[in-house]
Amino acid sequence: MTDASKQTATRDGGRMFTPAPEAKAQATRSRIIALVLWAAAIILELVAIFWLLRPSFDELAAAHGFPQWRWYTLLGFIAVIGVLAIIGSMLWKKANHLDPATRSQPVKFFIQNQLGAFISLLAFLPLIVLIFMNKDMDAKQKNIAGAAGIIVALAATILGVDFKPLSQEQAAVESQVVTHLVGQDLVWWSDGGKVVHLCEGVSDLKNAKTQISSGPIADAFAKGKEGITLELASELNQCGLPVPANLTEIEQWVRSARGL
Repeated sequence: MTDASKQTATRDGGRMFTPAPEAKAQATRSRIIALVLWAAAIILELVAIFWLLRPSFDELAAAHGFPQWRWYTLLGFIAVIGVLAIIGSMLWKKANHLDPATRSQPVKFFIQNQLGAFISLLAFLPLIVLIFMNKDMDAKQKNIAGAAGIIVALAATILGVDFKPLSQEQAAVESQVVTHLVGQDLVWWSDGGKVVHLCEGVSDLKNAKTQISSGPIADAFAKGKEGITLELASELNQCGLPVPANLTEIEQWVRSARGL
């Protein structure tokens, strides 16, 4: 179990999330690898555009249409570009959960969390357009290659979107809430679950069929968890913990930090 984050006091007396050095280093490595994979995807796209889709200037070659070997190679390029884009996006999103951006800079927050989707579009859109504009391919070749490009591009773009991005504000707030309710920054989660829990004895974890882990909430965020469950009243009762009078206010604080 590693403490993936720490919190430092802000001037107004609140708390601010700061990734621990090991989490920051891991996030940096993941981002570098993601950028390398994305660069490779863009390079392959350019190779496909300027080599595979180049026009056939030779009259004999043009008479036979688009060579089959080039068409099969193009399909292979589409598949490899998709794999590179998707793996890069997964690593980038993981890095954003280790070292999140702040909502106080909305443009940077949006771009940083949705960069994988933008890169996927960049890696496919020009290629797809040029496939349908290619004059050497017959209709069947265009339709199959174009459809393959669209399907892989949609998959890579959707997987590149972070529908519930983590912010520094959310990480700080949820850590404070857990500490306030439990007495320390310690939560429990199952590999197959989306949220984290306040103790090991809750019903959701008793019924879990995947491995159960525990640690500070920053570790859970690093595993892709959305945050603490908002069924806090039931959770506190199951854990044998006191229910604070301002629980509704606490839940609203968490929702606000998540941008809900």
